[in-house]
Amino acid sequence: PRPNAQQYITGFALAIILTAIPFALVIGHVVSDVLLVIAVCAAAQIIVHVVYFLHLDRSEEQRWNRMALLYVVIMVGIVLGGSLWIMYNLNHNMMPGVMHYKVWK
Repeated sequence: PRPNAQQYITGFALAIILTAIPFALVIGHVVSDVLLVIAVCAAAQIIVHVVYFLHLDRSEEQRWNRMALLYVVIMVGIVLGGSLWIMYNLNHNMMPGVMHYKVWK
């Protein structure tokens, strides 16, 4: 089925709400575990974008598009995980003298 304007408006409204919720909670200092709220809203917003804007569903016609999305998710995970691993090891493997060197004398 061809997407209509109502789907785009619904997706846009959900995206605005899922952006405003963490913003309001951070500004108002309402929740102590802000990172969890941001992560949950971000995951929900990814699903909203995939469903309402990319129009991916479980139909047979969308199989290759789902495979392409899965490939992108795996590649982003590898790049992100590898970058975090490298940065952790750089910090861990610093020379002891460099870590205690005072820049401002």
